[in-house]
Amino acid sequence: MIERRKSRQITVGDVVVGGDAPIAVQSMTKTDTSDARATAAQIHRLEKAGCEIIRVAVPNKRSLKALHEIKKQVRIPIVADIQFDAALALGALEAGADAVRVNPGNLRPPTQFRNIATAARRLGRAVRIGVNTGSLHPHIAAKKNLTVPEKMVESALDFIEIADKAGLRNCKISLKSSDVETTLAAYRKIALLTDAPLHLGITEAGDGFYGAIRSAVGIGILLAEGIGDTIRVSLTAKPELEVRAAWEILRSLGLRRRGVEIISCPACSRTNSAELRQVAEKIRKKTASLSAPFRIAVMGCMVNGPGESRDADYAVILIGARRAALYAGGKPLRKISLSHAADAIIGEIKKTSTANIRPE
Repeated sequence: MIERRKSRQITVGDVVVGGDAPIAVQSMTKTDTSDARATAAQIHRLEKAGCEIIRVAVPNKRSLKALHEIKKQVRIPIVADIQFDAALALGALEAGADAVRVNPGNLRPPTQFRNIATAARRLGRAVRIGVNTGSLHPHIAAKKNLTVPEKMVESALDFIEIADKAGLRNCKISLKSSDVETTLAAYRKIALLTDAPLHLGITEAGDGFYGAIRSAVGIGILLAEGIGDTIRVSLTAKPELEVRAAWEILRSLGLRRRGVEIISCPACSRTNSAELRQVAEKIRKKTASLSAPFRIAVMGCMVNGPGESRDADYAVILIGARRAALYAGGKPLRKISLSHAADAIIGEIKKTSTANIRPE
């Protein structure tokens, strides 16, 4: 059982973050924000995939104008991502953004943050202080006596102090690097120095395969240590894949469950590996839209299949000649053809009353 770090509880829109609240899944839109229709449509797809907080880049006045329209069309909280321009951050808060993300390295002078924090407190909104190794403020970056993680932590704490003086407690921190070890060191250090909620991520992690692995290692280690209140898996890929990867990380650590988890054996000479892959992929596609937390096992033979799939809600175990045994709750139900395995699983799920369970 993972014992989570005790952080203060804040709100981002209607999502509670920190304290004993579930770790929230976040992503970021990849559309042109000034295209309100396309951006809102992508947010709707991400929400369906399990995204709970969405970040939207607001680089200019056109995007700021669109933000107001986007906010009216979507339900999940919106975090406006602001770089360099404090006026855009203030405008985003007035336009209805549930939170703004500001980078301490890109606000010149840093005292501009006081006005942002004051406005957020007045409007009842949140702020994320987002530190990146690639954009540390020059006066922090020049400190040769500090390591990179220490510079990241000092940058975040400087802004937390400004927020505290402005009376803003509704803020969280992220300390991101593309280097996993740097990220781990920064989060471990700041976790001891503030009770602000922490948003986890590995920035510029890479494409779908490499980025997911790098993110799973960095985010997973911190979560296993009890550190982290929201997460985003940053990938050079469709944002829906970011959301899927985030949920898989949480599920792997027993922190949350959503959607269908498919476990399958690696295959060997006792089974037909091509058939095994085809069945697993077909079941994955057929169950992709389900939000209820089911575990489905696809096993290649009867040697370890029944035992290793005992904890699964449903299991398909290959028994040769394009046939399989269908199990539910560790107990055999009937024999089926492999071609009907996915439909048989769906049929069994439809018999239950749990298909619309909300995520834990």
